Amino acid sequence: MAVISVTRFQADPADAEQVQARHAALVTAIRATQPGLTEARLGRLDDETWVGVWRWDSAASLQAAREAAPATPAAAAAFALVRDVTAQDIEVLAEL
Repeated sequence: MAVISVTRFQADPADAEQVQARHAALVTAIRATQPGLTEARLGRLDDETWVGVWRWDSAASLQAAREAAPATPAAAAAFALVRDVTAQDIEVLAEL
């Protein structure tokens, strides 16, 4: 069953371009090593508040990626720019 992971975080407005570039690099790195990431989006609620929305083919794929991510240089680089990170996982029950 598909899972959507929603990650919310804060970043300095001066780092906006770097946040976007590092998010793209993280997506590329995860896709290169972990199957199951079917969609990845990055949005901004205001100058400092960002939201990443990633869709996974299964909870198992998401869990494997979370276990592997800390050893990924792209993850370290991406998270070095942000603070106040929270994540929620949503089990997709229906798609209409």
